[in-house]
Amino acid sequence: MVRYLVITNDTAGSDDDGHALRLALEVLTAAGEAQVVSTSSPEELDDVLADRDGRTIVIAGGDGSLHAVIDRLHARGELGDGPVGLLPLGTGNDFARGVGVPLEPDEAARLIVETEPTPVDVIVDDDSHVVVNAVHLGASAHASRKAADWKSRLGKVRLGIFGYPVGAAISALNPPILRLDVTVDGEQVADRSSHVLMVAVGNGPSVGGGNQVTPDADPEDGTLDVMVSHSIGRITRLAMVWDMVRRKHRTRRDVDYLEGREVTVAGDKFYISADGEISGPYTSRTWRLHRRAIPMHLDPDRDTGAGAGWGPRSPFSQLAHLRDD
Repeated sequence: MVRYLVITNDTAGSDDDGHALRLALEVLTAAGEAQVVSTSSPEELDDVLADRDGRTIVIAGGDGSLHAVIDRLHARGELGDGPVGLLPLGTGNDFARGVGVPLEPDEAARLIVETEPTPVDVIVDDDSHVVVNAVHLGASAHASRKAADWKSRLGKVRLGIFGYPVGAAISALNPPILRLDVTVDGEQVADRSSHVLMVAVGNGPSVGGGNQVTPDADPEDGTLDVMVSHSIGRITRLAMVWDMVRRKHRTRRDVDYLEGREVTVAGDKFYISADGEISGPYTSRTWRLHRRAIPMHLDPDRDTGAGAGWGPRSPFSQLAHLRDD
């Protein structure tokens, strides 16, 4: 009998998640045995992982929850020890979108039950932390920071959903413009003589609930997609947003879009958003691809990028900048 360890996050999720999780559990328990555990700290998560006893890990949450579990597995040296499934219960669910995991948790549970795991790549930074979907910095990370702040404030009066457009609008008015050295596999893409609006390193195609910043990124293809935007003027920023909505930003003259396996950014102080988790400031950061690191249950018939639409709360659809959940 298959045994599942379903890990939830006490600090994330919405009021509807309990019902959605129950539907998913009905699917899992019809195929085997499922134990649900809830964690609220890295220490609790470590205890849960230490006691998993060969059970298949199922992460019930969004990109942040996925990030937390995979990062701890990597820290424990157990990243490839067993398959991992995902029940998308977050807000953005960008990794799920990019790999064709159904956004309805019960359908995602059926995918876990009915498919064999597929090895996927991850990104590892120079502090040995893992990024599963994407990391970005500059204007996009600035928007994410502002959005998180406003989400917390407005959440006290049940208006947290408006934190994202408010934060994005603030960032759009006065985004950080950085002087950075950006190198990809040893090739210099940008230097400190020019200004950079944002840098994105994608293992998956989208961030912020479907914004396809690196639309060609595929976590099975053995490469990272890198996008560097030099669109610093007010008009060019708006044009960049519009082209990104249409997925035409890769061919802009003020955008560098390329593939590689190692990316280094150094220069002015910057914050990063890694799978929606904000950290910094830094003056230097390196990210490396780790090939076929996690066996995961994915849609075997997926079309890369097909699941990543432009969500109703996307700041791009509101002519603003990026955010993550």
